Amino acid sequence: MAQMDLAGGNAAMRRARGRCATVAVDGMVFHQPVSVGDEVSLYARILRIGRTSITIRVEAWRRSRTDSAEQKVTEGTFTFVAIDENRKPRLVPPAQPPG
Repeated sequence: MAQMDLAGGNAAMRRARGRCATVAVDGMVFHQPVSVGDEVSLYARILRIGRTSITIRVEAWRRSRTDSAEQKVTEGTFTFVAIDENRKPRLVPPAQPPG
């Protein structure tokens, strides 16, 4: 779960162009266990952007050392708030055009 928070936080910070704080974790589902030695990949997708918050869906997938098949092991929805240097909520800036 900590790794998922880091993955979601990284996506939130990139979109907010600055620091963010985790304020909620919703709908956390643990589908499969992860064993020592498994390779774990995390994927984050922005679901919603509010005035100061960003909601991100994070999935964790595993691949064992002995098999090439991947399995989704965990998924959850994380909400982050963009914060300023005083740890107060700040507006999420508009999206930058691609390129």
